[in-house]
Amino acid sequence: MNESDPQAHMEEITFLLSWKKEDLLHHLKDLRRQRGEAYERTAKKPRSSLRRSAREIILRKTGGRCHICGGLIDTRLHWEVDHVLCHAVGGGSELDNYLAAHGLCNTCRWYHLPLEMQWIMKIGVWARKQMEGESELGKEMLVAFFENERRREMRKKANRQAPAPPDPPQIQAGL
Repeated sequence: MNESDPQAHMEEITFLLSWKKEDLLHHLKDLRRQRGEAYERTAKKPRSSLRRSAREIILRKTGGRCHICGGLIDTRLHWEVDHVLCHAVGGGSELDNYLAAHGLCNTCRWYHLPLEMQWIMKIGVWARKQMEGESELGKEMLVAFFENERRREMRKKANRQAPAPPDPPQIQAGL
């Protein structure tokens, strides 16, 4: 087992037909726990800024596309250099460990380990199908997700607005 690889001790389990729903929940929580343990084992390394030439090399490695979603990256807009093995769990700052990503894609990826990302994508695809369908669960999920996205966007400084000033007091005629 390679101790420097936080994923080396994890079995790749996708789904067992013998599982009950409690087993799936336990598995998902166990993946989160394992990520937390990997994070705790890893000393926080300082991050260094990349030179423009390094960012250009990284963008060329993916053909100008986001390595997470595959979409084209508009270099006039914000894009990020993503650690393939997350910095938070020991990924280094070598050019080999960087790929280009949209800011949104990189933010959603967070520092999940590969097995967690597989589950997140699998659950996300299922959830989207539910939301697009006519089931009550799908409708509830759509409302909850919509409200979550509104709150998330409002937390961004660019979307915050100063509170409106109070209405001026009404002056009543004849008083």
